Amino acid sequence: MNTAAGKTVLVTGASDGIGRETAVALARRGARVVAHGRSLERVAGTVAALRELRPDAALEPLVLDLSRLDDVRGAGAELARRGVAVDVVIHNAGVFMRERQRSADGFEMTLAVNYLAPFVLSHVLLRAAGGASLARIVNVSSIAHGRGAIDLDDLSFERRGFDPYGTYAASKLALVMFTAEAARRIGRRPTVNALHPGVVSTKLLTEGFGVQGPDSLAKGAATSVRLALDEDVANTTGGYFSDGRPARTHPAVADAALLRQLYERTAAMTGTDPLPAG
Repeated sequence: MNTAAGKTVLVTGASDGIGRETAVALARRGARVVAHGRSLERVAGTVAALRELRPDAALEPLVLDLSRLDDVRGAGAELARRGVAVDVVIHNAGVFMRERQRSADGFEMTLAVNYLAPFVLSHVLLRAAGGASLARIVNVSSIAHGRGAIDLDDLSFERRGFDPYGTYAASKLALVMFTAEAARRIGRRPTVNALHPGVVSTKLLTEGFGVQGPDSLAKGAATSVRLALDEDVANTTGGYFSDGRPARTHPAVADAALLRQLYERTAAMTGTDPLPAG
């Protein structure tokens, strides 16, 4: 374990649940935390909680709607305007939609928030000031990705029909596949890793899945914080972790052709300049 003094970590979905706990753990370790949320009121609650915990904490609120890709693209300019250079981004925000909804850009909402937003925001941060400061990208996936299926011609479940769990699992699988392909294209800096946070009784779990989880918020945040800060994983990239350790992942993650095709399809869908194929 190392201290995080001087490191700036952006946490999406930091207004409650695992995201807030992650922000708290990072602040305890001395990181400057950029706490993201969808509303100023909810982000302010996180900032207040962190200030109570650590009055000298370096904090930046960031309000944006991850379902709107223009908002996501604008985050880079907003952070640059404030002079904030992000060292680590933790893509923690996620949704579980019980009914089909479309984002402002016309994408199915689960896909838009859980996968397309991290994809676009990662590229925004990579290209901010040449990506010089960005050292680590951490993607919070789920064990559910192991039951996902990717159909490149039906990523929004239009033809297959909307299935809440299937769509959620597919979005989390896509995020792990992006992790592997981005790591291959980028090389060693920044590192890109994905994780399962555990089964925690967050709003997403209780309202989406209708169950309670056995794991604490602290456990849910622990692997994200480890991948964000710990020195022994500073050069680890393209991995998938659970409970702080490398874990088995979906067979599709080993399909190099499918990884490339999904990456290129996503870049085209979102109007994102792709990274060199290498």
